[in-house]
Amino acid sequence: MKNRDVLWKAFTANRAFNENPTIFVKSDGMYYTNENGEKILDALAGLWCCNLGNNHSKIVEAITKQVKEMYYSPPFQIGHNLELELAKEITSLAPDGLDHVFFTNSGSESVESALKMALAYQKSLGKANKNIIIGREHSYHGVNFGGISVGGLVNNKRDYNNLINTFHIPTILDIEKNAFSKGIPEFGANKADALQDLINMHGAENIAALIIEPVAGAAGVHIPPKGYLKKIERICKQNDILLIFDEVITGFGRLGTAFAADKFDVNPDIITTAKGLTSGAIPMGAVIANTKIYNQIVNNSNTPIEFFHGYTYSGHPLACAAALATIKAYKEENLIQRVASLEEYFQEQIHSLKDCNNVIDIRNIGLVGAIQLSSRENKVGERGKEIYEACYKKGVLIRPIADTIALSPAFIISKEQIHQIITTLKEVINNTK
Repeated sequence: MKNRDVLWKAFTANRAFNENPTIFVKSDGMYYTNENGEKILDALAGLWCCNLGNNHSKIVEAITKQVKEMYYSPPFQIGHNLELELAKEITSLAPDGLDHVFFTNSGSESVESALKMALAYQKSLGKANKNIIIGREHSYHGVNFGGISVGGLVNNKRDYNNLINTFHIPTILDIEKNAFSKGIPEFGANKADALQDLINMHGAENIAALIIEPVAGAAGVHIPPKGYLKKIERICKQNDILLIFDEVITGFGRLGTAFAADKFDVNPDIITTAKGLTSGAIPMGAVIANTKIYNQIVNNSNTPIEFFHGYTYSGHPLACAAALATIKAYKEENLIQRVASLEEYFQEQIHSLKDCNNVIDIRNIGLVGAIQLSSRENKVGERGKEIYEACYKKGVLIRPIADTIALSPAFIISKEQIHQIITTLKEVINNTK
């Protein structure tokens, strides 16, 4: 692969990539094949998205069929049957009351759309002054300007300025009290009190919405403590603040329920989704809004186009075909229930790494987990990078987030493959200084 610098890769150390690139040429099920013909076991479902594994036959068939019939339809003022059918399928899985779907092309676009919905809703009520969006430290909400404004990861914000009015509540991670928790941590529901403190400081009359990831993925799999999200929900309702759940990672079964909202018994006003919607086959996202928001914006507008927002590829026919096939597979193959049934074994396996070198915390819920290691002095991320590279050489693809190793395998993974991933990690971690 010559002249590699013609390609400017996303979230990549491009100089290092150009010198020694990793190139995948094929994928099937739980495996990628690289240009050297080596099979690599995927422990992260691509990038938290290929929940059905790679090249699922039903998705391939659906896309192939649709591309022959109609591969594009104008999204403005014109519809097609697949997007209506898909919206119905999504709402059938969503929590009660979330009955309206707005299509996007990615998680970043879903977040951007949700933020606009929240602001448009408040303005429609005559409350244009309610324009503050609250986020949470260490959160990730994509890389568009709205997303990085409400997000809480420093590197994503460093070179840019916020474009919306935003404040942040503290992170939920508390290793001191909750290290090596199995499943939902016990301590920390009182962390939600910081939201009320922020409301008291800035005034509920000025705050439009709170956006949070139920489980913070890109931060290193931060799991909310018992009672935290219910308390967050209660504070939002008491203060007339919309609650947005960013379920781009957790949506469509990652925690063993259709949505994390179900797992934590919370009913947000808006849910953002992407990744698992098409199992990574074609880019697509969706925002699911409750009837209160939809009716206020659509039925009380003074303009023919009630919500002046959308994308050229919103509800793309090929993406809809892929998503319908994906949801059908979730249902027919009982894959969301399978995640729930694998959770205990996955938990047992990942926590077997507790006594490995430099491990300071292990976190897990559903079929997602993280192993956090101590950082070398003045060399944050170096240990994680070495573990990533050593695992790859042994045929296992994991995701390093600084010195935290994230695992989020496809729902089709076998117990034997889980064991292989953990066995590889155990050897590599213990051989890493």
